Amino acid sequence: MILPPPGTSRGAVRPSPPGRFGLTELRLALAAPRPAAGLTSEWRLVAGLRTHTRRSADPGSGALPMVLVHGLAVSHRYLTPLALTLSATHPVYVPDLPGFGLTERPRSAYDVSAHAAHLAAWLEAYRLAPVCLVGHSFGAEVAAALAARRPDLVRALVVAGPTSDPAARSRRHQFGRFLVDTLREAKLQTPILLRDVWDARPWRVFAMLSHSVHNAIEADLVRVTVPTLVLAGGRDPVVPPAWREQAARLAPDGRAVTVPGAAHNVATTAPAQAADAIRVLLAPALRR
Repeated sequence: MILPPPGTSRGAVRPSPPGRFGLTELRLALAAPRPAAGLTSEWRLVAGLRTHTRRSADPGSGALPMVLVHGLAVSHRYLTPLALTLSATHPVYVPDLPGFGLTERPRSAYDVSAHAAHLAAWLEAYRLAPVCLVGHSFGAEVAAALAARRPDLVRALVVAGPTSDPAARSRRHQFGRFLVDTLREAKLQTPILLRDVWDARPWRVFAMLSHSVHNAIEADLVRVTVPTLVLAGGRDPVVPPAWREQAARLAPDGRAVTVPGAAHNVATTAPAQAADAIRVLLAPALRR
């Protein structure tokens, strides 16, 4: 499925077309731990680590909580546009995974299973389950692993820009695709990436890339029992069309949505379109 252009949804106010990321978005993304645009920061001890979460206020509608899981080398920061868009109708939580953003750095780099276990402990600490789990890039691997292993914690699953394509499952191939993607992304995202890599440390980023290419996300997708959305940008070189369609077929209740004009960071540069696709996914799931 390819989403229609912005502005076609009933009664909706849409931002600029996919690909835009301006100074306002940059300032909001870098604001933590200061409150900004209704988002605040808090820390809780989770599985022995002081874990940072950027969260919105509860809109008070009893809506399903949204938990956004960031990708490789980054943090809550680049997911701020999507968090703000979803927060109009849902309580939104964006935890920093161990070693990233403002969360405590463990001595070793966690693999997918360890991150999924930490996220499960985080959900239990917040008593949020079940939730709509939205994972982007490497975060999609973590989210899929958690949904497969702890279905009691997840009502719906979104894997946005899921890594890594089995046809290019090596550090060399993935790094090459990420380099191509940098040429297609909004340039003002660069300060966020630099800040996040500094926080995580380059050795941890490299180790996480190694964990990613040794993780078979398809083995988790086939075990997911909840409605699943595979979301990707039409210009995403990391997640080409063949892989995103295959990933959607693997999930028993999966579907694929493509956002034209967006590259890999679809949650950052096309938050309205991503949020629309997520709400469509949730409509039948919430009636169950």
